[in-house]
Amino acid sequence: MGNPNIPANYMMTKLSEAKIHFERALDCKHTEFDDLYPYMIEHPQFFWYKRYVAWSELLTIVKLCTELSIEWEQQFSQQQTDYIKKRVMSSKVLDFWFETNDSRVG
Repeated sequence: MGNPNIPANYMMTKLSEAKIHFERALDCKHTEFDDLYPYMIEHPQFFWYKRYVAWSELLTIVKLCTELSIEWEQQFSQQQTDYIKKRVMSSKVLDFWFETNDSRVG
């Protein structure tokens, strides 16, 4: 078995990586998933599935942080934290993940 005492900084790194992966998937940017399944780019459902995989990874890391009593919420906006706690990747999450109170300009 491995070390039962997982350092918090290790989990924070994994959380940050999962957040970046999800955000890159939302923006339809290249992720590790593209390398694993290059043939899927040709299929219309690809981007939905890619986002689902990244969301699942993010939720898994958050669950582990919670179980290990590692604070994870400071890595996210309040709105993002609310989405994560609801666990469902809805169209609202896809549409408003990056939004702020002032709305995203650009």
